[in-house]
Amino acid sequence: MIRKIKRFWVLSPVFGTLLFVLLYILAAMRYPGGSQADAQAEGFSWIHNYWCNLLNEKAINGMPNPARPLALAGTFVLCVTFSCFWFLFPGYTHFGKRSRLVIQWSGTLSMLIALFIFSSYHDTITYIASFFGLIAVAGTFIGLYKIKWYGLFAFGMINLLLVGLNNYLYYTKGMIIYLPVIQKVTFVTFLLWICWIDVELYRKTSPELLV
Repeated sequence: MIRKIKRFWVLSPVFGTLLFVLLYILAAMRYPGGSQADAQAEGFSWIHNYWCNLLNEKAINGMPNPARPLALAGTFVLCVTFSCFWFLFPGYTHFGKRSRLVIQWSGTLSMLIALFIFSSYHDTITYIASFFGLIAVAGTFIGLYKIKWYGLFAFGMINLLLVGLNNYLYYTKGMIIYLPVIQKVTFVTFLLWICWIDVELYRKTSPELLV
């Protein structure tokens, strides 16, 4: 089915990403303190704190966490942003109906599940969301290869290497201290990858997308 949409909406993931970054910075500014390196440290450390620290009701130093509402809003915006991306992208690459639906639904399910990452089931939520997200990302790679966007395909592979490095640091004794920095680098490169793809969709498509 061909559906006309305003080209503005093709860029909605980019705007959502920018809003998320703003909310992330504002939340970090309100974080009371404490990290894996120093439980009594003041404020948010870009070297030692994780995004998830901003989502907790209490900061690591034991104080109430006023950053939480902004962090929750940022999580919501990011999940909606990625859902929009994985809904739009398969249409441009002209996947078959079944493949298109698999990517769209797996991407959307991943983001809906990720909304609950702040809960006490953080690890379980992460694993389930990652499973569905992996399907959506695999579909994105296939789509990029099909339309011969090899530069974006290669940049995506760099993201995969960074994800692998994250897992190595997490499961290697004594290396987790470096994880917060690598996690942020991975996050930034992934956001840049999604936004770059989205901008190319905007530049190279007409106001009609196959969805």
